[in-house]
Amino acid sequence: MTRPDPVTRILHLTDLHFGFHRAALEKPLLERIAALQPDLVTVGGDLTHRGLTGQMAQARAFLDRIAAPLICLPGNHDVPLWNLVARTFWPFRDYRKVFGPSLTPRAQAGDVRVMAINSADPYSWQRGKIRAGEVARVIEHVDPLGTNIAVLHHPLQQLPRVDKALARQAAEGLRRMEAAGVHVVLSGHLHRWAVDDLLATGRYPRVLQIQTGTALCARVTDVQNEFALLEIEGTDLRLERHMAPMGGQGFGEPEIARYSRASGVWRRV
Repeated sequence: MTRPDPVTRILHLTDLHFGFHRAALEKPLLERIAALQPDLVTVGGDLTHRGLTGQMAQARAFLDRIAAPLICLPGNHDVPLWNLVARTFWPFRDYRKVFGPSLTPRAQAGDVRVMAINSADPYSWQRGKIRAGEVARVIEHVDPLGTNIAVLHHPLQQLPRVDKALARQAAEGLRRMEAAGVHVVLSGHLHRWAVDDLLATGRYPRVLQIQTGTALCARVTDVQNEFALLEIEGTDLRLERHMAPMGGQGFGEPEIARYSRASGVWRRV
């Protein structure tokens, strides 16, 4: 059984950090998203800066202005920071009220299946955790005929220049998903872009890992805000990196790269 290979457009936002965000960039970002007409928008966590109710309301209002279908998942900044009781016993209660009951939503866009993993660990402020049960659910829903994307907040592999601890059980989770047929992993958390350097390590050649920087955070050391657009057609992937420099007025022309897994492993073409 075969399927046609229409182009599917997946837009990935992450690390919005409402409460400490570039308010002036909200409108240009929404306008760029609308102009790109994605089939699906994924929001990879840290929607808020401190997990406060008002910040969640701001993030929800922003997401409601996106016309495309959308799924989102929590990051480490979306659990209560100062309320230790809530952090211990109901860390995702407010998130569920505002953004929906599922912390691990799934969506289908054309031949592309997108599956979320909740990597936020309420008992560790920064470091994430990859739960074996969530990896198993992703594997269970892998489509053998389409393109499978896992999206989560914390990266599953980090380059030597990164000074943050890798999420617990990240390597095992990535190994299992690669073996099961997950083709792309979308993540954030580090506020740093990484694709080609990860592919060049040769460690997980059948998974294209796209680590996207922050979409709206106002931290000047991040240099720019950015998001990714994936155009997927069969075994080919066209990747656009849309960037808005700090202090600038909006988004410039995107950087474009092309990849193929026609040979069974990912290569830049």
